[in-house]
Amino acid sequence: MRTTIYIPHFSKLIVFSILVSACSNFAPMGRPAANEIKTDDASVVRGAYIARSSNCISCHTNVKSGGALLGGGRPILTKFGTFFSPNITPDLVNGIGQWTLEDFRKALTQGVSPQGDHYYPVFPFTSFNAISAADLEDLWKYLKSIDPVQMTNRKHEIKFPFSLPLTPRLWKKIFFRFKPFQFDSEKSLRWNRGLYLVEVLGHCQECHSPRNFMGAVREKNAYSGAKHPTENSYIPNITPDPTSGIGDWAEEDISWFLETGFLPSGDVTSGIMAEIVETGTSQLTADDREAIAIFLKSLPPIRNPFLDRKIDITEENW
Repeated sequence: MRTTIYIPHFSKLIVFSILVSACSNFAPMGRPAANEIKTDDASVVRGAYIARSSNCISCHTNVKSGGALLGGGRPILTKFGTFFSPNITPDLVNGIGQWTLEDFRKALTQGVSPQGDHYYPVFPFTSFNAISAADLEDLWKYLKSIDPVQMTNRKHEIKFPFSLPLTPRLWKKIFFRFKPFQFDSEKSLRWNRGLYLVEVLGHCQECHSPRNFMGAVREKNAYSGAKHPTENSYIPNITPDPTSGIGDWAEEDISWFLETGFLPSGDVTSGIMAEIVETGTSQLTADDREAIAIFLKSLPPIRNPFLDRKIDITEENW
């Protein structure tokens, strides 16, 4: 288990300044670089925002190896094997340079490649299938506008029998259902925006929920945290349960965490979540972070006994 470092509240701003300075050394991370968006096309600018809202940067950029922005190659460890994120730059050979908008739509919402291959659900098409048509097109235009990267995609290292070609097709037959976004007229606009950011773009339930033996999310326990698939650690419960979740967090605490990576206790997040904060949630508007907080606080609290304050929530995956 990772050792926590307590940081008193009065020193938060000092440490935050140090973190910002340190993170500026990572070329793929942080706010859009001057050479990233070469146009004032509003659709491309919106697409860059969608890319950050969807955590595309942290997944498709191999930060630890100094990989190029969205060039892929990041290893994703699961109990079924190691998957490597693909190159999604407009490179004609290694990326999506020859894809059409329809190819992109099918990949993102149906989990099907232009060649007709079915993606494994480590790619969260199970959440992205509810993305709006406008957001999908803006994201597409942004990805087509960035610098192409000549990074060859690595073959997944999947355990048998999950490596069989029919496995993802069979998985989708059993577990995948198209779920268009449903606006709840009884809730506020801010709550609905939070729902969309969390469940569709941010796909937070994909990480923060337990899964069954086939890797499908246990929906009745969504957001209640889970044992890490390959490490001796736990992914946090983000329901408002008072003992194992974030029940004692105020909405302002959640928003502050998404902006800075600081927990209410003064601890600082690390690992994958630190990258998500730096490349994703810290880039969101204050209104969007508040919308996420409103939605998370509205979830039904689910107690996860494995996370009853005995688990350090600054673990690798928070």
